[in-house]
Amino acid sequence: MTRTAALFVIGGGIATAGALGTGVASAAPVTCVSPPSANDIQVDGTASCGATAADASRASATATDSGTAVSVAEDAGNTFTLATGYGTALGASRAGGTAYAGALGGGIAHSWADNTDTTIAIAGWGSGATAEAAGVDCVGQWSLALNLSSGQFCAFGN
Repeated sequence: MTRTAALFVIGGGIATAGALGTGVASAAPVTCVSPPSANDIQVDGTASCGATAADASRASATATDSGTAVSVAEDAGNTFTLATGYGTALGASRAGGTAYAGALGGGIAHSWADNTDTTIAIAGWGSGATAEAAGVDCVGQWSLALNLSSGQFCAFGN
């Protein structure tokens, strides 16, 4: 019993020192899902997400650290977003479209899918990516955007 107590105290001290010594803001992951909630919004420290879906649709948004993820879906659309470390991921879909947006470590990603299209936008630190029916756009070397229905594609800022 004494050994267990000593290990608990030492382990707690190490964990506390580690948390105090990092100097970096962090937050637990938050995941917003709709349905079952019509409008799910969550914030934990500096991570935030929001998801809203209507008319047989599904929206899911996950954020960690200082990320912000937002997903909107309607008319049988499916939207999935992920944001980490100061990233911002925005996704929307409708009419059977599927949109994926991932902002990793400070990027900005926007994905919009309509009429059964599938779009994917992924952006890393200092980059941006947009994928939608009107076209794709990549800014910065850590960017990727594609519209699987039209075949439009860009990567690495080109």
